[in-house]
Amino acid sequence: MVPLIEITGISKVYPMGSTEVTALDGVSLAVEQGEFIAFMGASGSGKSTLLGILGMLDRPTEGKYRFMGDDVTGITDDDLSIVRNRVAGFVFQQFHLLPKMSALENAELPLIYAGKRDMRHRAEATLDDVGLGRRMHHYPNEMSGGEQQRVAISRAMVNDPMIILADEPTGNLDSKSEEEIMRILERLSREGKTILMVTHEEDLARRADRIVRMRDGKIISDTGRKKGGRKPEGGQFRSGGISELSASYIDRAEILDYVKQAFRTIVSHKMRSFLSILGILIGVAAVISMMAIGEGAKEAISQKLSSLGSNAIMVIPGAVRQHGVTYQTGSAARFTFQDAEAIERLKEVRRISSSVMGRAQLVYMNRNWNTMLQGTSVDYQYIKAAVPVAGRFFDDKDVKARRKVAVVGMTVVRELFKNENPVGKTVKINKQNFSVIGVLPSKGASFMRDQDDLVIVPVTTAMYRLLGKDYVDLFDVEIRSVTQIPSAIEDIKILLNKRHAISASDQDAFQIRDMSEIRDTLMSTTSTISLLLGIVASISLFVGGIGIMNIMLVSVRERIKEIGLRKAIGAKRRDILIQFLIEAVLMSLMGGVTGIMVGSAVSYSLAAVTSWSVRISMPSILISTLFSSLVGLFFGLWPAIQASRFDPIVALRYE
Repeated sequence: MVPLIEITGISKVYPMGSTEVTALDGVSLAVEQGEFIAFMGASGSGKSTLLGILGMLDRPTEGKYRFMGDDVTGITDDDLSIVRNRVAGFVFQQFHLLPKMSALENAELPLIYAGKRDMRHRAEATLDDVGLGRRMHHYPNEMSGGEQQRVAISRAMVNDPMIILADEPTGNLDSKSEEEIMRILERLSREGKTILMVTHEEDLARRADRIVRMRDGKIISDTGRKKGGRKPEGGQFRSGGISELSASYIDRAEILDYVKQAFRTIVSHKMRSFLSILGILIGVAAVISMMAIGEGAKEAISQKLSSLGSNAIMVIPGAVRQHGVTYQTGSAARFTFQDAEAIERLKEVRRISSSVMGRAQLVYMNRNWNTMLQGTSVDYQYIKAAVPVAGRFFDDKDVKARRKVAVVGMTVVRELFKNENPVGKTVKINKQNFSVIGVLPSKGASFMRDQDDLVIVPVTTAMYRLLGKDYVDLFDVEIRSVTQIPSAIEDIKILLNKRHAISASDQDAFQIRDMSEIRDTLMSTTSTISLLLGIVASISLFVGGIGIMNIMLVSVRERIKEIGLRKAIGAKRRDILIQFLIEAVLMSLMGGVTGIMVGSAVSYSLAAVTSWSVRISMPSILISTLFSSLVGLFFGLWPAIQASRFDPIVALRYE
């Protein structure tokens, strides 16, 4: 019958600076299924090193290792993790229980890495077998040393392994607990488990079937039963070898298990986690605030531009400068109402308003005010978003009759009428009595001019009663859609050139100003500023990411033994990598979500204190959340890789 374990010529050499230490020197040994073997020897004799190699925690420098007839000397670390998870259970002198997990959670750890989380009842059963059925929800610090070691034995048994490897399992226990542990090991041996135990105590070794004594890395005696092993009371020898184990292995633990363990780690180190989260929180809050200010500025500019007219263009006469004097020239310098009617018939044009401009002196009671006078058509109120907030705008009858009615801006209201309602009042405009019929909406300052310092009267009234003009100064034209503006401009040029016999080469005859160009320029400038603000704020995210990396590196160093334990019970490199990455990403996400709330609060507080316009958009929230996750992923990658590379036996012995 093929031995369960067979090692031939095994040597293990450790580098110690410039020298080398030989821990094992040409050791050969065969272990049968069901044997209970005790390894004895002085400290430094190599017995623990041999146990680590037999348990596939360590690799020999030389020699061959066969398990169930298969050579496992050269298989990968991940394949060794699979084999350990399925066939080996470890009981350590230091227990190696995770302190923030209950006894049940510690016992079920191997199930997680075997992809058998749904078999939690098995962990409960093994705890009950070792007499801890009523203590399974207690934490290690609430248990005695003997109880903790029984939890470790339960963890070793949970995957129904063939081999139990116990390294000084009673070394830290009192005599009563020692007896309890030995009885459990003896019972497991009777049930067919192969027990490999390292001990210093002769009376404990005599309770084993076979005693292997070591000195200076060599076996000096091997006494007791060597063939056949103990006839098992239960369990069968698994003859399929390594290939059977690999085929039946479920490849990965569930993501939910990783998340739960990561969250437990974060909560168990509150201050360290808070400092990591704080860096991301500040970064995300800064990004949200800066982007909110930028979006608010764009929205404010858009509102200002809309007050100049939606899809509006302005047609004005040309001017030339000669001998230091600027004057209007060309036949197009005299626009007429007939020009307006012709332009309005173009298919791209929705509305048109003829306007004349000038200055006017307004007098009301004992107050007077000099302001901008503008004569317009009825459609001006729609083209320029100037529908009165009180009263009304003048109509076609007022225009045709050249009535002396006026609509005034907010600045005029404030300077002339103070707290009075101006609608219905009579005001003198250039010494002529006008009736105020409406109040314009407030538009604020734009292009270094107060848009509210204005009085509007019918265009005919302004031309023939106030300014003495027989021509129109400009046209405000509303185009049906933004996409039609270029074609509309071209059609207006052709129309006016034809009506006024202007040659195509005369570029100074008139000008057409497209407000969308101004809008695009301002929006582009604001977007650039917003981008710069976002980039500056994002720098703090990278600083927070560096903080996470530093904290994670510290965490890796503090948890080296935990990493060794997880690898010993079946965790592969990928499992450790994913767990530490999830911890980093989870901290980043927590910081990101909190940062969004803080950033939103800061943005609205700034708006309340400074009267700035702010706007928190969904894209900025999504970008910040995604970016914070990527920061955690990026800066958590190196610590996670470091953790995944630890050799399990080195990690378990780390001090």
